[in-house]
Amino acid sequence: MMRAWGNRYDTVVVDEPFYAYYLRATGKAHPGAGEVIATGETDLRKVVAHLTGPIANGKRIFFQKQMTHHLLPEIDREWLGVVTNCFLIRDPREVISSYIKKRKDPALEDLGFVQQAEIFDFVRTRTNAVPPVVDAKDVLQNPEGTLGLLCEAVGVEFSNSMLSWPPGLRDTDGIWAKHWYGEVAKTTSFQRYRPTSSEVPARLREIYRQCYECYERLYEHRLH
Repeated sequence: MMRAWGNRYDTVVVDEPFYAYYLRATGKAHPGAGEVIATGETDLRKVVAHLTGPIANGKRIFFQKQMTHHLLPEIDREWLGVVTNCFLIRDPREVISSYIKKRKDPALEDLGFVQQAEIFDFVRTRTNAVPPVVDAKDVLQNPEGTLGLLCEAVGVEFSNSMLSWPPGLRDTDGIWAKHWYGEVAKTTSFQRYRPTSSEVPARLREIYRQCYECYERLYEHRLH
């Protein structure tokens, strides 16, 4: 999704701006954590000021890729009222299958589903409206249609430039891209949806159940 928006001429993107703060605050042993903390912004006030301030480079759209679990409970949610919030959801079985390739034993809070549901409820209450939700499977099965619905929902015109992009990493990718974005860097468009054949490991099935409850709640509101 960040590739699609980043390929628009009128859009600037930012990649996981709370990641450095999250790693410093939690001490999580993520790949390259020390480098992320050393090079990232860990002052919450500065992060929020950047996200709610003027858009850089004369652009008119600021696409902010956030990971819901990075928004720790102590981070004030009120700034979310200044931006337009959209929610990308994905079947937790696929999320877990992907995540455990890098970290074998995630806790519930590492996967972000509970936080996503909480933030969704906050935004819905704050705006008195249901924020746009898109499912990753829908994006892959029908990129133009799903992105068209998303653009309509947030009040911008769809651009065909969102459907393809040059391969490789970007200056706008976080410094962690070398650890996490290997497959993304090979792409030039949205890849055909391929359901995962992996089963959820027995040790993670209760976590999966809790994640799926959150996923189902948001799935009811997905654009389709």
